[in-house]
Amino acid sequence: MDLSDQLKNLFPEHDFKEEEKPEKSNVWLQDEPLQCKFEKRKGKVNTVIAGYTGATADFKILAKEIKTMLGVGGSFKNDEIIIQGDYRDRIMDFLKEKGFKVKRVGG
Repeated sequence: MDLSDQLKNLFPEHDFKEEEKPEKSNVWLQDEPLQCKFEKRKGKVNTVIAGYTGATADFKILAKEIKTMLGVGGSFKNDEIIIQGDYRDRIMDFLKEKGFKVKRVGG
């Protein structure tokens, strides 16, 4: 017996409604593809996503979603998302599911 069943037993006259969750983000989709690059900075491996033409706030939201999905660290600097580690394939799949065009740059 879960919590909703217990509440229904305690309050049989109450009409329970489930709330609809709004979509997390409504990010601007663009015509030009995003560039997904592999770089080494200070001896560390990084994945860099650049080329976004929308609002900076939307790009920051996208950066947070990517970092959360991968469970890794990263940052947003100079209109680029920098993700720690080589996750180009997973990031490209994620961005394609979101509706972005993605171009792989480099090896």
